[in-house]
Amino acid sequence: MTTTHAPDAARILDIATGYMASQQLFEASRIGLFAAIADGADTIEAIAVRCGVSERIARILVDAMAAKGLLVRTDARYTVADDAAAYLTGAEAQVDLAPFLTFLGEISYPHWLQFGHTVDTTEPGDLQMDDARWATFMAGVMTYNRLHAQEFGRHLDLTGATRALDFGGLSAEFALSVMAGNPGLHTTFVYAPGFEDGIADAVEAAGVADRTAVEVGDTATATPRGEYDLVYANHVIHRFTAEENAQIFRNLRAAAVDGATLTVLDFFLDDDADQRGLDALHAGEYLVIDGTVVYPEAQVRGWLDDAGWKVHDKVALPGSPRVLLATAV
Repeated sequence: MTTTHAPDAARILDIATGYMASQQLFEASRIGLFAAIADGADTIEAIAVRCGVSERIARILVDAMAAKGLLVRTDARYTVADDAAAYLTGAEAQVDLAPFLTFLGEISYPHWLQFGHTVDTTEPGDLQMDDARWATFMAGVMTYNRLHAQEFGRHLDLTGATRALDFGGLSAEFALSVMAGNPGLHTTFVYAPGFEDGIADAVEAAGVADRTAVEVGDTATATPRGEYDLVYANHVIHRFTAEENAQIFRNLRAAAVDGATLTVLDFFLDDDADQRGLDALHAGEYLVIDGTVVYPEAQVRGWLDDAGWKVHDKVALPGSPRVLLATAV
């Protein structure tokens, strides 16, 4: 058999061994490896002592992280790459992703070991949750949301709005990131029962209580009232059925003035020439974890069109979901 013109298998092997890199990243985060190096422990010996592991383990982890670009190795000394410094160095990080990595290692990864069952049945795995695992779950999800909110504030210009409605999301930080750059913006939060105290605390901590209102309503059925020129439906649609989402967007259109902007932040299965990988991977993640849905973008656009929203842009947030931007017509 001749293989002269056969393509190499590097891409296949990179995908197939991806769990090896993720497991080493989780453990490097757990033992504080990136923080130790950022703090000056830049040799194998010093890293091992600072992290409380053997030199063999230290060498395995730092070389794996260097191979993936999160560390830089120069003459047997290691430094932290810029992205790792921003997100993996603990208290010094811009957003400390450690709780999210713990969630991936302790909750998500074991669920993926049940993915064969999910493929055969289209059913999620068994979470087997107790209070401690729920705490890990929520800490991880809310940490990842914090990254999403940071990128939302960075990449979207929503400064012209005066009255915003944040509807049914999971975190106040999206709205707060926009309010930080728009001192004239008033925001009404309408969240499901049980979220109101956390929203009120976040608003108070941000110092914008005088520009906010917090209301409670079931996301699938609530009919907010107002004349909003900016509406957020962030991290909403994957949690509801197609019928419920169609109604949600109709209810939001009824609360918006003509020309208002709607943001729909979530993962989407697209029809682009190249499917965005992060979204496609999360379609499996959402299903195997709890049965929620990453919807096709075309289906979401259909709901929006039917409700009186016209999509005018799509923004991919780095390391985060995408945002459909629509106008009330």
